[in-house]
Amino acid sequence: MALEVGQQAPNFTLKNQNGEEVSLSDYRGKKNVVLMFYPFAFSGTCTGELCTIRDRQSEFSNDSTEILSVSCDPAYSLAVFAEKENLSHHLLSDFWPHGAVSTEYGAFLENLGFATRATYVIDKDGTIRWAVVNGPGEARNADDYKAALAELA
Repeated sequence: MALEVGQQAPNFTLKNQNGEEVSLSDYRGKKNVVLMFYPFAFSGTCTGELCTIRDRQSEFSNDSTEILSVSCDPAYSLAVFAEKENLSHHLLSDFWPHGAVSTEYGAFLENLGFATRATYVIDKDGTIRWAVVNGPGEARNADDYKAALAELA
């Protein structure tokens, strides 16, 4: 079951595409976080969504906000994906234990073995302020994240 607005976001630590550990708590008290779960690197819809974030990078990765994208792909795949698509924000690997963080956030599709499209806007205190969970084939709209972030300002 997906987490709800008003709940405390569970902390986690995952490796990014460069093998560096990134924790949600790294941003506590410092930045709002847009936490995006997505099914697979290199798939059409996922690539489109992440390239939109790349093209609008300053809206989502700045002095007040950080974007973290999570998939169950291995970090090595994410490194190639980031290089190919010129993605510079953190792509986090929830590969092992497989889907553990995605499961904690209600985004893991157990019967399929990957995360669905879930996004959480988390404020500086670690509280979920906005959330959306879409099916694997249902693209999200980055304008929705931007509007949720504007309400935190």
